[in-house]
Amino acid sequence: MKNLVLNVVFIAAALILITACTSDRLEIKPERGEPILSLEELEETVLAQLNRGQVFDWQQASDQVIFSAGMQSDSLFAIGYRPAYVHNVEAMIHEIDIRSFAWKESREYLEQKILNFERSFTGNAQLKLTDLKPMGEVKHFPQLIVRITDPKLIEWLRQSSQVRFVEPLGFNMEDLSASYRSGSGCNGSPNYSINGNDYQTISPGTKAPWNFYTHDIDDAWTQSQGDDATICIIDTGASDDQDNLGSQFTQGQSGGRYVQKFSTHYSGWWWWRSLDPPHDDCGHGTSMAGLATAPRGTDGNAVGVAYKSNLISVRAVEDVIISTSDERAGVRDALYLAANRSDVQIVSMSIGTPFYSSTVADGIHYAYNSGLMLFAAAGTSLSWTSWYGVIFPATMSQTIAVTGVKDSPNNVKCETCHSGSQVDFVIVMERANDDDRTSVSLASYSNQPKYIGGSSAATATAAGIAALVWGNNSSFDRDDVLDALKGASQYYPSRHGQFGWGRINASIAVGGPL
Repeated sequence: MKNLVLNVVFIAAALILITACTSDRLEIKPERGEPILSLEELEETVLAQLNRGQVFDWQQASDQVIFSAGMQSDSLFAIGYRPAYVHNVEAMIHEIDIRSFAWKESREYLEQKILNFERSFTGNAQLKLTDLKPMGEVKHFPQLIVRITDPKLIEWLRQSSQVRFVEPLGFNMEDLSASYRSGSGCNGSPNYSINGNDYQTISPGTKAPWNFYTHDIDDAWTQSQGDDATICIIDTGASDDQDNLGSQFTQGQSGGRYVQKFSTHYSGWWWWRSLDPPHDDCGHGTSMAGLATAPRGTDGNAVGVAYKSNLISVRAVEDVIISTSDERAGVRDALYLAANRSDVQIVSMSIGTPFYSSTVADGIHYAYNSGLMLFAAAGTSLSWTSWYGVIFPATMSQTIAVTGVKDSPNNVKCETCHSGSQVDFVIVMERANDDDRTSVSLASYSNQPKYIGGSSAATATAAGIAALVWGNNSSFDRDDVLDALKGASQYYPSRHGQFGWGRINASIAVGGPL
């Protein structure tokens, strides 16, 4: 729930399901401890780190900042736990059984401490643990998601040897800007004025986006079309109204493959909480799935890079920003879903946030340790993001960060794209003389495609190229495919300070590592 106006009195009353009056949240003060920071004060703290070109890391924040951020959002906190003697959880997270004695004991110990703190702080001896868990239990990861009202509890948790992290789960920069709307990136409408030079019509009657040719994807198709590779798109879902991701997914030259759609995004709390359908209400995920895997069909729509690859679409977010408690949990669970499928090799995430999320990072580590190749968008600018660098999770070493550039002789980042030392590859997806002319992909409905750009489009395109490599080299593992992409890129064996290995030549990459 976004921009929720809460104070401590309201929260305590809500926990025992009694209605109470609220006051302006900037005047909230806990009964003990430091006063809650205002939104303006939080903004100053966040911007100080973003201005250094870093994502905001809650591990570096004070107890007061963490508690204040939670109170200024939905009051939910993510807590990573562990037995006190266990270290480097990230390296073993794919092997952890949270039902085993040691992990269960650690969880129950912390749950009892949390309950005792909250009973004392609220004065409600009848408070139950379920009253503190509006999102229910975390099923697969050593994490707790609880509602906290006692600032001293944050301090105690962060000092505990059995706690890996404590973060406000629902806080996001959008809460600091009244003009910001989290629907960014959502536009599924077809474009009926696409320039005829921005695609080529190829057999048996499909449109190949102009930028595919700058990466020699057309030549790569003579060797591979992504057969037997499977790409998981973690995004806003896939539209039920776009039959090229449904009943027509195997049309034309794209037979012998499958598409499956899932959702890990929930809405609501407690007994109102329910899993959202896989349908894409935004349009962004539909376009990303299209760029990576849309069929080479007969209906005049846009084709994807790996038009014979399988597609797993997971709705994990509402839009391109991983900004809410449900979205962070949704991305984590989508990564778990992908990692536990034997058919998935590649995950593409054209989504991100300027805030490091340990909740999501656990999912990244789980999927990476399971052998998946993880692509992530380096960042696409919105109203308040144009000045900072690569965003999370593309900042993680376990992901392959991709950004978009213009079709100029030298790499120039696209109008809204981010660049930086953490970028690994770039994809040409925007005309040098017209930033409205970008790549072309599926709309939410209709066989008329749409323009789609940014590092989002670049990421899905790069994931499709990886599927072409895998399709031609079935014995390859993730490292082999990555080596092939590097060896086929413009700066290899060197790296550029802003654009990594540079532009990928898909035709060379499909041939395998140099």
